[in-house]
Amino acid sequence: MSGSIADAISFFRLSCGRWRSQRSSHHLLHRRAEAGGSFIEVVELEAADPRLEAIAVLHGQDPAGLVGGCRVRWSGSMAWDKAGEAHEGESVFGLIPTDERGRSGLLLRDRGYAETAPVAGHFAMDDHDGLLLTTSYETMNSLERFSFAGPDVRLRTSTVEGLSNTASFCVETRIADGATSATGASAEATGSQADVPASPEIACLSALGW
Repeated sequence: MSGSIADAISFFRLSCGRWRSQRSSHHLLHRRAEAGGSFIEVVELEAADPRLEAIAVLHGQDPAGLVGGCRVRWSGSMAWDKAGEAHEGESVFGLIPTDERGRSGLLLRDRGYAETAPVAGHFAMDDHDGLLLTTSYETMNSLERFSFAGPDVRLRTSTVEGLSNTASFCVETRIADGATSATGASAEATGSQADVPASPEIACLSALGW
């Protein structure tokens, strides 16, 4: 992807839209790999959005520090899912930079993805304009890196350490207008194994949900 990404909120704006994600998760304890797929919808929220202001107050932060955020919806499946099991949900998050350039700071969410309680993580952009996210839960820690391979292709790597030790890699492609959206996409994500490899966590989908 040509050009540089100035700050974290610009990275999130480039991520708005609908995405199809193909995921490979390696469960280190079991020494097995699991494939999966998901549909993700990301919508930008302005800094003054009441939902973001409420999240800032919830985490004891000044809403005036918000620069914006997103609402994320997701629906997906993994190879080891039991019959009728699906992974779907919705979350809202806001960004509060802690540096003048807006390239590092706090990521505040109304709920986590490894746990459903509100959670705060940290974001930072590296020298290659990749976005690094670190989140600490009661039972585990996660580290993720997001990067653009092009305007319509994103790559994501993640590791989770704790009760669940996994390493994951995702390739995410933007869905053109008129294609299947995240809303109601669970049936397609769970029923179409042709979209994902057949080899054996959306539960820890991402700090952002995509």
